Amino acid sequence: MQETIKYWRGVEELNNTPEFQKHAHDEFPEFLPVSEASGSERSADVAPRRDFLKLLGFGIAATTLASCEAPVRKAIPYLNKPEEVEPGVANWYASTYFNGDIYNSILVKTREGRPIKIEGNNLSPITKGGTHARSQASLLSLYDNARLQGPTAAGKAATWSQVDQEIRTKLSGVRGKVVLVSNTIISPSTKSVIREFGAQFPGFEHVTYDANSASALLKANGGVVPGYDFSKAKVIVSLGADFLGSWISPTEYSKQYITNRKVTADNPTMSRHFQFESFLSLTGANADVRVPVKPSEYGAVAAALYNAVAGGGAIQAPSTTAAKQVEAAAKELLANRGAALVVSDSNDAAVQTLVTAINNALGANGATINTSAPSYVRQGDDARMLRLINDMNAGSVGAVIFYGANPVYDHPLSQQVVAGLKKVGLKISFADRADETSILADYICPDSHFLESWNDFEPKKGFLSLAQPAISTIFKTRQAQDSLLKWAGSTSDYYTVIQRTWSGVVGGGEGWNKAVHDGVATGSTGANEPTAAAAPMTLAAAGVSINKVARAAGKNVELAIYEKVAIGAGQLANNPWLQEMSDPTTKATWDNYVTISQAMAKELDVEQNDILRITAKGKSIELPALVQPGQAKGTVGIAIGYGRTHAGQAANNVGANVYPLVSVVDNGLVYANTVTLEKVGADKPIAQTQTHHTVMGRIVVQESTLKQYQKDPKSVTEYIRIATPEGPQKPQAVSLWQDYEYKDHHWGMVIDLNSCIGCGACTIGCQVENNVAVVGKQEVLNRREMHWLRIDRYYSSDATRENGGFEKMEDPSENPTVIFQPMLCQHCNHAPCETVCPVAATMHSSEGLNQMVYNRCVGTRYCANNCPYKVRRFNWFNYANNDKFDYNMNNDLGKMVLNPDVTVRSRGVMEKCSFCVQRIQAGKLEAKKEGRRPKDGEVVTACAQACPTNAIVFGDMLDPNSQVSQILNREKGERAFHVLEELNTQPNVTYLTKIRNLA
Repeated sequence: MQETIKYWRGVEELNNTPEFQKHAHDEFPEFLPVSEASGSERSADVAPRRDFLKLLGFGIAATTLASCEAPVRKAIPYLNKPEEVEPGVANWYASTYFNGDIYNSILVKTREGRPIKIEGNNLSPITKGGTHARSQASLLSLYDNARLQGPTAAGKAATWSQVDQEIRTKLSGVRGKVVLVSNTIISPSTKSVIREFGAQFPGFEHVTYDANSASALLKANGGVVPGYDFSKAKVIVSLGADFLGSWISPTEYSKQYITNRKVTADNPTMSRHFQFESFLSLTGANADVRVPVKPSEYGAVAAALYNAVAGGGAIQAPSTTAAKQVEAAAKELLANRGAALVVSDSNDAAVQTLVTAINNALGANGATINTSAPSYVRQGDDARMLRLINDMNAGSVGAVIFYGANPVYDHPLSQQVVAGLKKVGLKISFADRADETSILADYICPDSHFLESWNDFEPKKGFLSLAQPAISTIFKTRQAQDSLLKWAGSTSDYYTVIQRTWSGVVGGGEGWNKAVHDGVATGSTGANEPTAAAAPMTLAAAGVSINKVARAAGKNVELAIYEKVAIGAGQLANNPWLQEMSDPTTKATWDNYVTISQAMAKELDVEQNDILRITAKGKSIELPALVQPGQAKGTVGIAIGYGRTHAGQAANNVGANVYPLVSVVDNGLVYANTVTLEKVGADKPIAQTQTHHTVMGRIVVQESTLKQYQKDPKSVTEYIRIATPEGPQKPQAVSLWQDYEYKDHHWGMVIDLNSCIGCGACTIGCQVENNVAVVGKQEVLNRREMHWLRIDRYYSSDATRENGGFEKMEDPSENPTVIFQPMLCQHCNHAPCETVCPVAATMHSSEGLNQMVYNRCVGTRYCANNCPYKVRRFNWFNYANNDKFDYNMNNDLGKMVLNPDVTVRSRGVMEKCSFCVQRIQAGKLEAKKEGRRPKDGEVVTACAQACPTNAIVFGDMLDPNSQVSQILNREKGERAFHVLEELNTQPNVTYLTKIRNLA
């Protein structure tokens, strides 16, 4: 009789077979083979189902299983599908991004339980739906292979039970004080946990320091950052503060700033913005008046402003080369008392003391400064950190715990930190990876990613924000707060602590549920109030200090360190999306460099890419030179956040660490100092996405002045006319094309160049949404970057066609004005790409979209050659599946971030902006189910959604009530123009002329 073939009924039955268990033991020795299990009884040693998947080659099994568990208090197996998860339907969770640097209230989009996109939370009264490039890109760090997958002891993998037992034992017998070192913590509940933990140890200290310190600002303002409100300022003066890019709270400040920069014929007014700075920052590029000064001259500028505002010449101010501009700024500040604001990023207490005095004299408090809502997002104390370093080296510290802090990398006295750690008996780190500091620790207890965690935040007094997990933990990590609670012997978990903290503000039950749903609430816990603010410096002492700094600087070359918009202080350096995001002003990627002025480069015979040795304090680093228009002569600029050695594949050995060159003065403040420069006789190419600097007289971007706009709004924009026998006519009047008729929808976009600050959030938002590949530095050098949306940056030139010709017009001014122009597929109605494709891979839709059919494309690239806007990208390699481009995304874990609604393109096809057609289709489908047309605002492209200033507006131009239609109707004949209009491509993207508030 033939034996009946027996088939497995499922993987669980296969998992129980002796054959599989033996195979599992051979591959995974930690799982022991067991004897046959009968019925439903299973030994604890049987390899679980996830290991069967792993054995079959599913390297993402841990992530898959984590994503199958709903992000609630009790995880639910996906076999019993959570009610809120529908395959193919996105879920959203309100949360918060704060990594010790940028605060954003966010919404997290998940698909089948895995986070794939971050958007801004419109309910937030602080960020108001805006996002920052870093918060957009922080999603990818969840899927970072460099994260530790569990705790370690003495550099070896360990279990949580082992680590907990050993740490508790060692803490109980520690000799010397116990210190917890962190970056700024704005979580009320975390602070309560730290207090509970520290109560066990006499003399416990919590030391806070920030890699990009604002310690002097805190000292001058009672221990808090003032509640700046740029929306109420008619005149803004900034001394080096890049408040639109990286200073304090850029998303919040960008929202406020742009309120008075959007100009219309009905409201033809604008704020006026003066920027005094050393290097060309994002904020400086947006200023109406920008004045290059040395770092040592900030004090002179502040003193001159104070004397002009307060009167009487109370402070003896050293002379400054910017005296005329300082006088002009002072006059406008005085003329706008109660509507004026002065800010500075200087970490010199003397400068910040004068800035505070200027704002007081101008009546800023209660007007442009909200005194009832100070900011808490910077709390670092430089002096206290310096004291800790001395204590460690003196042997008085028995145990140190690092939470969100990496001083071996980002403190100027890192060598003393390393020496001090050798004298500390117990060293613990909560780092999520084996970074520069944690590799020196006895125990690494990796904190969970913020998208896996519960947390709370109070970024400003009276404003609360929640974070909830959007996915269960992928690895065997644990929140730092839960670790501290365990070591303190507490029976509570951190979730309970948060609920207890918030109970007095939102209550329980429905109040708590609403807070979790909204992600934000109003009220204060009082946890972030400064306990003992340091005594501010007197005005007399400030004057003495400023003169001392000016005399010491002399004619030396000064180093200005700064924070890039994308990389920041280096916390997210291992994020390839951010590494490949071009800097707004230099357009450079994958490196830091030495910015040097055009005049100084000529004087020193330095050319772009020449490697310079920069020396200070007897230490040197070598970096390529980048000749930067707008750089103050006698200064060089270097970005922090680079030169990581233990961060991960994307960050390690990229650029150089500038922190060792930074000076620490006797009062505990950290600031830049003088340096020497030396050419080493070699070069290193800088990968830039844009190497042309000006428009060379072409009508690509258009700009005018506020005075001209007020005089005649219709005169600020130039329109092309074609010569015909009938006389000059618009290009549209002469065409070989047969126009399309749009019957249902006609999608279009308006970009206001007055509102676009060039921050790059839209670029990252587009990249995340549309699965745009990361290509690496060499491919950027080969001009093969893949961004569908770029931001072109144009400098002004002193040359004209009559004065120097086209060749000289390419040279930017020494101190140029700047325009940012987002450039994407223009979705032309007369698209030149469509006529040349031999296989009709690029085609026009019935709704005005220029579409790419990937499975038709054979890669001729005729379309790219015929595109005047150069917005089409050819996929030279199979970036998503090529080890050469393995930057955290091309491995199995990294692919979990991909959007399933967008095709992952393969090698040999052309790709470009699709106006987020997947979002258009989803919006239309939802409206169709309800038997109506889509409402304006229901379909928003990823770039428009990410923009913190609402510079990009998208909608249906056939809908007369849509915002895009109303803008076009209002601006037609005034500020609306098309790029290269003379070509008559008839784009569906319209730009609004840039208006400057010049004297």
